[in-house]
Amino acid sequence: MAANGTPHPLDVHILPQPNYIDAVRWIPPLSPFHRLIAAAAFDSDTTTSTFQIHSLTVTQPNSPPTLTLQYSHPTPSRISSLKVSHHNKPLVAASTAVGSLHFLVTDPVRGRVESELSLPEGKLHAGPISCVDLAESGSECVTVGEDGKVNLVRVDGGSERLSYRRVFDGNGLVGYTAAKWASPTEFATGMLGFGLQWWDLRKPGGPASQFKANWARATTSGIVHSIDIHPSRKHTCVAGGSSGTVFAWDLRWQQQPIILSGVETGEVSAYSPCESEVWEVQYDNYMHSKNIGNMSSSRILPVMICSEDGILAVVEQGEEPIELLAEPCAINSFDIDRQNPSDVICSLEWESIAILLRP
Repeated sequence: MAANGTPHPLDVHILPQPNYIDAVRWIPPLSPFHRLIAAAAFDSDTTTSTFQIHSLTVTQPNSPPTLTLQYSHPTPSRISSLKVSHHNKPLVAASTAVGSLHFLVTDPVRGRVESELSLPEGKLHAGPISCVDLAESGSECVTVGEDGKVNLVRVDGGSERLSYRRVFDGNGLVGYTAAKWASPTEFATGMLGFGLQWWDLRKPGGPASQFKANWARATTSGIVHSIDIHPSRKHTCVAGGSSGTVFAWDLRWQQQPIILSGVETGEVSAYSPCESEVWEVQYDNYMHSKNIGNMSSSRILPVMICSEDGILAVVEQGEEPIELLAEPCAINSFDIDRQNPSDVICSLEWESIAILLRP
């Protein structure tokens, strides 16, 4: 199978699942032959939710991989956000629609959950937790919700206990929808109206910087659904949201968005691979910029996106997008393998998981 806009063949496998898959994440492997996937599953018939660990086996190129359910762990309600720490022993953070937060320590050898720490509903947020993100250290987690609260939860592995504190409370006047760590003391949040905020824990009291959408023709009532920050360019975050919009915010030029997809403003236009909600964005380290000879710290590196209208694509500033996958249903989430960035997993609305193996 060839992806649009690229001459390289793309090995795609769609693996049907018995339940709806809300999110998927790679679990850091012990070896390239023993790979694990974390998944958030929902059974619409019984309205039960589970956290699952699947084992992925790829015998040889161009042959169908197999996905085997290794472990299933019930959750109080549907999982609203799922993140995996890549520090030492894998730690999974899962938030739910009723506002509970769960930390699952996984065993990468047996593909099981060794232990769990959790905070019940009502402790952190009044209602669903919109998004969680784990710091690189694996010991701290930021949570945000549409109730306007921003919380910091600390995982003490030695004593196996959780502590938490409120970083900010918007008292319902603002709603947060996305969060991403930038450094051990800094993170970004996304909100309604294509707004972004930058937080510095060394400067308490509120966000250190704020960006509000101000482009003339944009749908400013849109929502930021996902944020990513490149580890080597922590001054820039990329965001995906409503109407196929993908843009970057550079802290050095704070009020000027860098449009990658979905918006036209005056003389600035961007190619758009989709027209619906962009559910997730991630920098794609596998793709080399077409302008590698003219790269500067201000140019945005290639970004992978997935959308409600079933598009998985790579977008780059000023270039036509590269379409990797076009499905007749929503692509709810995806994840790029850090150890093998050529490999991508996706969760499809029609109860299936897609595996993409790039050459």
